[in-house]
Amino acid sequence: MDRFAIIAATLIGCSVLFAAPVQAQAPAQDPAATATADEVGNVASLEGTATVTRNGAAQPLKVQDPIFKGDLLRTAANSALGVTFDDETTFNLSANASITVDEFIYSQGGAGNAALFKVARGTVAFAAHEVAKTGDMKIDTPSSSIGIRGTTGVIEVPEGATPGTTGEVAVKLYPDEDGRVGRIELFALGGGPRLGLLTRPSTGFSLRPGAGGRFAAVALTISPQQAARDRGFVQRAFVARNVGRQMIIQRRNLRTPGLQQRPGLQQRPGLQQRPGLQQRPGLQQRPGLQQQPGLRQPNNLRQQNQLQPGAVPPRLQQQRLQNAPGTKPPPGPRQPPRRRGEPPPR
Repeated sequence: MDRFAIIAATLIGCSVLFAAPVQAQAPAQDPAATATADEVGNVASLEGTATVTRNGAAQPLKVQDPIFKGDLLRTAANSALGVTFDDETTFNLSANASITVDEFIYSQGGAGNAALFKVARGTVAFAAHEVAKTGDMKIDTPSSSIGIRGTTGVIEVPEGATPGTTGEVAVKLYPDEDGRVGRIELFALGGGPRLGLLTRPSTGFSLRPGAGGRFAAVALTISPQQAARDRGFVQRAFVARNVGRQMIIQRRNLRTPGLQQRPGLQQRPGLQQRPGLQQRPGLQQRPGLQQQPGLRQPNNLRQQNQLQPGAVPPRLQQQRLQNAPGTKPPPGPRQPPRRRGEPPPR
């Protein structure tokens, strides 16, 4: 009985051991890659002081800082901030300006791209890019909603502008960096019929309250001084985008390490050979007209003293021919003719 008890206890212990659940260890995630996946942009340029309010807490910004959806960006007096987003859309905020990244969805080559930014105060220049061309990009002000159709412009929101007040919100259209001119559509805040359409460069509308609490788009008269000032704001946005483009490429490489993108498709200096297409060993460049190492010499250029297996050397062939029966010996050296009265040679 003791033997059977021991065997039974052993079997029960083994069953309990193998029945215990085994917890699979989750693969470790790279914190940098996770944070990068949530970013939608970066600080490309900064002059003076700017802050970001994220999750209710304000903190100062610096160049290359990430920007996330829901961030509220503000600039201080005598300051300017350039922000470039994943699709290369870039904003340049002048002094005492604020903008909120309300929505940003972008997938390179995908559908459903959309972005919504809210300018609450100040002068903001923008250079739209892929989202405005392939999806739906909007910029809201306290009194209007602006549809951006792949273009560049300037938005001015005066201090304390709220719906129904006399503060005029100005919207202006300017050429893109390549000289092309897009389109800006103006709508009342919350929808409704289109209030105005801008298609010509250096033109704009101011939004003024009208009858029944509605706003109307009134054409702006832009002076040469105002146009020059606006072009300075726009040029800063172009410069910030060129810097922010490199940050976008770095962020994409972190997201997909195996599919790294070459920055900006830069030209190769001196037509250098691309990595991965190295020259094969044995096909080295010939100095002068030297023979390439590793290439065999053709059969008709082999040395004549090399013999095939079983072949007879040329000297031995000649001796055999001389000693063969019936073969006359080779004639000796030819004697010169004798003169008259000269004795024969001995």
